[in-house]
Amino acid sequence: MTTDLRSILAELRLDHRNMSRLLDIVESQMLKVDAGGEPDIELLRDIMIYMTTYSDTIHHPREDLVYAEMKAAGGNVADGLEHVQEDHEEIATFGESLRNDIDAMMAGTAVTRDHVLHDMIDYVHRLRRHMAWEEEDLFMRADAMLEEAPRSVELGSLEGSDPVFGATSAGAFDNLLHHLQDAPSP
Repeated sequence: MTTDLRSILAELRLDHRNMSRLLDIVESQMLKVDAGGEPDIELLRDIMIYMTTYSDTIHHPREDLVYAEMKAAGGNVADGLEHVQEDHEEIATFGESLRNDIDAMMAGTAVTRDHVLHDMIDYVHRLRRHMAWEEEDLFMRADAMLEEAPRSVELGSLEGSDPVFGATSAGAFDNLLHHLQDAPSP
């Protein structure tokens, strides 16, 4: 299916707002851990499953489609794009590490509080910094590029819908959805 790049950018921005909501929850759990309390491990597991599946398999590859068009446009619109793949890989690594910590905790394996807290901080900090760069720089340049010449791309296998924030949510995320319904929206 061919999709207008403006539509993809709008979806990416919405994804960032949704991911920020989830990172807020991770941060609230970090505060519990830092204060010596126990985090809501099932909630964290759901968030990290979402972040390491949807974000890493749909969201980032959709960004890559936008960035490929920016590279093709050349000039200053393409500046710094060589760092995007490295950022995405680093975020995926941090996310997988935190997800492994959570899986280990759920399995009853000893994981130190400091280790989990460190991985939570790394993941949240790195993802927030990356999203800010995209929102404040890359997406703005993409908008400017599209003002000059609208573009469309083939989504192919990236047509999947968001299993938490999409029109149809996946039952596997019922716990997270319940928490989001109870939490105040930004």
